[in-house]
Amino acid sequence: MTATKLRELSTDELNSEIQEAHKALFEARFKHSMHQLENTAELRQLRHKIAQLKTVLHEKSQRA
Repeated sequence: MTATKLRELSTDELNSEIQEAHKALFEARFKHSMHQLENTAELRQLRHKIAQLKTVLHEKSQRA
């Protein structure tokens, strides 16, 4: 999802997206530790997604 689309989401939707991304990151880390994760770049992508979501959420809180 692009940053412009993320900015259109409400704060509740952003929070739920953050929770889902954290859950996916936890599962990916677990798979990585068990040597079952095929795409190790997924860890970096999930961290990047979480950072984007938190940035947009912070921008919204600063405007309000």
